[in-house]
Amino acid sequence: MRVLAAMSGGVDSAVAAARAVEAGHQVTGVHLALSRTPGTLRTGARGCCTIEDSRDAWRAAEKLGIPYYVWDFSERFQEDVVENFISEYAAGRTPNPCMRCNEKIKFAALLEKALALGFDAVCTGHYAKVVQDENGHKELHRAADWAKDQSYVLGVLTAEQLDHAIFPLAETPSKAEVRAEAEARGLSVANKPDSHDICFIPDGDTRGWLEDHMELNPGRIVDSEGDELGEHRGAQAYTVGQRKGLRIGTPAPDGKPRFVLEIRPKTNEVVVGPEALLSIDVMEGIRPSWAGLPPVEVQNMTDDDETSERFDVQVQVRAHGDPADAVAWLTRPDGEERLNVRLCEAQRGVAPGQTMVVYQGTRVLGQATIDAAYADRQTAVAGAH
Repeated sequence: MRVLAAMSGGVDSAVAAARAVEAGHQVTGVHLALSRTPGTLRTGARGCCTIEDSRDAWRAAEKLGIPYYVWDFSERFQEDVVENFISEYAAGRTPNPCMRCNEKIKFAALLEKALALGFDAVCTGHYAKVVQDENGHKELHRAADWAKDQSYVLGVLTAEQLDHAIFPLAETPSKAEVRAEAEARGLSVANKPDSHDICFIPDGDTRGWLEDHMELNPGRIVDSEGDELGEHRGAQAYTVGQRKGLRIGTPAPDGKPRFVLEIRPKTNEVVVGPEALLSIDVMEGIRPSWAGLPPVEVQNMTDDDETSERFDVQVQVRAHGDPADAVAWLTRPDGEERLNVRLCEAQRGVAPGQTMVVYQGTRVLGQATIDAAYADRQTAVAGAH
């Protein structure tokens, strides 16, 4: 096949490209320039997509003997990822920009351009697996190494995108093996640190970045009864489950820490309270999508049905979180699909704007953006305002 290898400049994508070459594919490497003013150097493992990263990708492509290009996707990245990040925080939600980048850039804009240029597939260094069922349908599954599994951030992929995705690291048992292979192949990135944090906030200071990119107005910090406890510098810079940085002068009556329970952008209020009030067992998600065929219970749902049959799942709400047993069902209030999940055991610190990815065993069924999260039979802690 003609394969376009997305090369970030890290060890994973370099080894993935090498394996694609070794498999006999006709491989071309491409580095995505996502910023008009990229930093020259990284700070250790913080950030990515720098000029240094593009050079590391070029050196890897040279070593592999494959063509290499840099594509400018900075405008799309600004619109679809950065501006979405700002607007979600402005609405009082906690977004995951890596999910949006995979959805809008790496497996939408990139794949669209790749197919237009005659490529058959896009290859990345993600730790995830594409499996074909007995009827030839593609499914997304967890990688062999669960410690490095990245299927969560790929939960936004559609069936069509899975048909054109290759993940050569799927069966790799450990990251140490990838580094050893890179060294054996003479790739200079063999010992390069993994990147972390949000790529466009390389110093990790999300609050400071938001203060520079959106208007933050002071407002009230209140308890769940509405009593004022203090003042914040901008409600949008807080997130559900946050403990530090509240700056409340008076301690709680029980002497225990307070946590952010809710963000109310309309009234510019931050609601705080005891940790126990963070517990939720119901989540409602908007804009659901399926990584392959949807569950049978959803497929059998007719346009006249208001709700699908319920089906058992495991749900994950963070990239490195643990999956939790749950029951899911689809509803269509006002014609808009919503993925609903009831957890078997309550979880804490789930915020609107996060992505919930639902699994059955190792298979990724799909995902939705959390619009509301609350304790059953109680007023919604999130999404009620």
